[in-house]
Amino acid sequence: MASRLVLLAPLLVLLSVSGALESAAGATNGTSPADGMIRGRSLGSSSQSVFSLDRYGGHGDGRHDDTQALAKAWKAACASPRPAVVLVPGGKRYLLKLVRLSGPCKSSVTLTVKGTLMASPNMADWSDKDRRHWIVFRSINKLTVNGGGAIDGNGEIWWKHSCKINKAMPCKEAPTALSFHYCTSLRVEDLKIVNSQQIHMSVEDCINVQLARLSITASGTSPNTDGIHITRSRDVKVTNCKIKTGDDCMSIENGTHNLHVSKVVCGPGHGISIGSLGDDNSRAEVSGITIDTVQLYGTTNGARIKTYQGGSGYAKDITFQNMIMYNVKNPIIIDQDYCDKKKPCKEQRSAVDVSNVVFKNIRGTTITKDAIKMKCSKNVPCRGITLQNIDLKMQGGKGATESTCRNAKWKKSGTVHPQPCTAMN
Repeated sequence: MASRLVLLAPLLVLLSVSGALESAAGATNGTSPADGMIRGRSLGSSSQSVFSLDRYGGHGDGRHDDTQALAKAWKAACASPRPAVVLVPGGKRYLLKLVRLSGPCKSSVTLTVKGTLMASPNMADWSDKDRRHWIVFRSINKLTVNGGGAIDGNGEIWWKHSCKINKAMPCKEAPTALSFHYCTSLRVEDLKIVNSQQIHMSVEDCINVQLARLSITASGTSPNTDGIHITRSRDVKVTNCKIKTGDDCMSIENGTHNLHVSKVVCGPGHGISIGSLGDDNSRAEVSGITIDTVQLYGTTNGARIKTYQGGSGYAKDITFQNMIMYNVKNPIIIDQDYCDKKKPCKEQRSAVDVSNVVFKNIRGTTITKDAIKMKCSKNVPCRGITLQNIDLKMQGGKGATESTCRNAKWKKSGTVHPQPCTAMN
């Protein structure tokens, strides 16, 4: 009997330790083994704490309000002294109203979306005091959002009530699906963002940002559904994204510096736009923008810079290169007379200074003859514009393409088709 007890003791100790570890993992994760893995890496590693929505009252049935479950899981993760993961389990749909996830946090936090976060389809769940936001991240250092799941804005109901769709409706703002404000060392990757109420993702006042492997999709007729909106942010990289929306594939606004975009596929939509800048006589500053290796399918614009009359400041050191365009309406366009107002914009003397812009290695087809348009300011002409290796033809070979140039100081290098207008000295 004594010898049997001696033999059993190590086994009992092993079972006890194993059970304790399983219990601890369950208490930490509240997830299935499948949910506890990201690309073969265990969420429940000793260096991370995991906070699942289901532990904090999440239903994930697409009917019950799970806003507080996400808010509580975030609060706990943000207070964690070691790196934390907020987990949205796979195979479920979590219904959310407006939610604000704020820092600063004690350590880095990762929101891993494996299931779906879906917006409430009830417009009454958004008050007139703040109709501009849905999921908001603010003042967080070392935030990562990933997981391969989906962010579903349920935007169709909002689109129907847009004044751009129904002229009888008053013009009101609609929520942005994902908003990042004052974040540093931000990573957003491997996500599907669909049918946002308005803008899909907005990056504002952020530093050191990487956006990668994102799929952003909405109807080509959906109003104001920009894919990625960037403003007052610097050191931003966007790569390997597919964007199909009803507005700008990317809108690059005031205060954006040192932005590098590569390997992006866009269309339908309005193309890649710098601006609009200088609205309501405001000052705008944009510099160090590189758009590289981009494909555009059936977009309204290709490479575009747009500014309002009456603005000030600058848009400089900008490169659009290695772009392929398929049936794009305005492949290359600089417009310093942009106006998106109910009433016609008044002619004004001041303008945002557009300079040192390179359009290089751009080819494809257009559905309009004016393949290159430069509508620049009489008082503040565009200057330092370079056209290099441009080959733009009419869709189906239906005639020759042309250029329209006004108040633009440019030079060309290599073959440029269509031939640009006479350069200004």
